[in-house]
Amino acid sequence: MFTDQRPAWDRLLEGNRRWIEDRSTAAGDRGASRRAQLSQSQAPFALVVGCADSRVPAEILFDQGLGDLFVVRTAGHVVDSATLGSVEYAVGMLGVSLIVVLGHEGCGAVAAATGVVDNAAVPAGYVRDIAERITPDVLRARYDGAKTAGEIGALHSLYTLDLLRERSTVVDRAIGSGALQAVAAQYCLSTGAVTEVRNSARLLTAV
Repeated sequence: MFTDQRPAWDRLLEGNRRWIEDRSTAAGDRGASRRAQLSQSQAPFALVVGCADSRVPAEILFDQGLGDLFVVRTAGHVVDSATLGSVEYAVGMLGVSLIVVLGHEGCGAVAAATGVVDNAAVPAGYVRDIAERITPDVLRARYDGAKTAGEIGALHSLYTLDLLRERSTVVDRAIGSGALQAVAAQYCLSTGAVTEVRNSARLLTAV
């Protein structure tokens, strides 16, 4: 099986460019032959922690095949014990070289949390639990200067990455040693583009 030696994030960005330009090449790596190769083991090169939104399928928007990505998806990419266990499995057992926290514009979970902060509009049922988990990130984003929904959502991706490092010594040590690259990113529903998000001295930037 051919192994791409490029840095993992570069591979994902190139795949995203193919997806945007409607020249995807991953179909050949999703068929019977690839399935047979992976029947006994897996060796994904990257982990994507993303939103469960039906419009944000990581394998498709990064144009990757079977076995390339280990994907953990929850509404608003909230972190709970199951998420942490899945992440630690990918990092500690599968040895992925990259973790991407992938948010997106128009996230309903982030909007619900913003509604809690702005209007005390608390959702019913277990949606409330999701909103309440994101609410501290909305407050922190506002403190860091975020004004728009897009800025809040982007910072939520960054803060989720912070949280993974805070909660998991496996993740923190892997990043600290250089064995694991970590990226926070946002997906644009209208263009299909993924951009890396960085926060420096409370100035939000997308690169």
